Amino acid sequence: MNKQLQQVRAFGAVLALFGAAALFAPETRAQSGGDKISVNLSDPARPAFVKAGMVNGGITVKAYDGKEVIVEAHERNRERSGGSDLSTSNEKGPHRITIATTGLTVEEENNEVRVSTDSYARAIDLTIMVPTHTSLKLRAVNDGDITVTGVDGEIDVDDVNGAVTLNNISGSAVAHALNEHVHVTFVKVNPQKPMAFSSLNGDIDVTFPADVKANVSIRSDRGDVFSDFDVQLQATAPKQEVEDGRQHGGKYRVKIDKTVRGTINGGGPEYQFTNFNGQIYIRKVGSPK
Repeated sequence: MNKQLQQVRAFGAVLALFGAAALFAPETRAQSGGDKISVNLSDPARPAFVKAGMVNGGITVKAYDGKEVIVEAHERNRERSGGSDLSTSNEKGPHRITIATTGLTVEEENNEVRVSTDSYARAIDLTIMVPTHTSLKLRAVNDGDITVTGVDGEIDVDDVNGAVTLNNISGSAVAHALNEHVHVTFVKVNPQKPMAFSSLNGDIDVTFPADVKANVSIRSDRGDVFSDFDVQLQATAPKQEVEDGRQHGGKYRVKIDKTVRGTINGGGPEYQFTNFNGQIYIRKVGSPK
């Protein structure tokens, strides 16, 4: 009996050590079964730069009044996506054990934070909380949107099969969504930075402060273009692209560029708007939609 009691006490001590270690570990299990990691920046006084890429799943980034980068990863609810969870079934036979881990990996070096998951086979959604002054480079391929809210920095986003939505951001943006819409609302723009917005099969809808100054280049093959701003279009002839390969036995080719160019509020850095099947909206803050 004394030997058994000693074994029980030893086992309890081991459990206590593991429990104490879990309290101080940087990674903790979220209540819904996902994974969560909080990372301190090397220099919290400087802006952060966060990079994240997903093969299957979406990315949501929100600014908050803090100094850490907090990352949560959750496997997509299989019941909502049409799957069934046999682990809750009352029928006899084998029951599926749900694998909710995400393979979340977060690396930090000199204020650059890189985020990745094992999202190749299952859809995983990322939620990232960042300090307000943070630059972003976000990539998604399948089954997920990219949404950014309240961030002030240089934002570069690309989503192949999902929508891109940037809410109340400041700074500059390069935003591309191949098969969905691009919606962007600026609180303040960096007056020195060029920007670009593009889509193949979705609308582009960007709202700027009323005093924004920009040179704009606009191309929409099958959609219309609408603007709240008085865009002063260039009166010069369309740009011609000439290729002459005849001296090497090739061909001579002249192509007239379909891009329309103009200025807003006297001009500034170049803003590019490129679309194929969707509409382009260039809006002014406060104007009716």
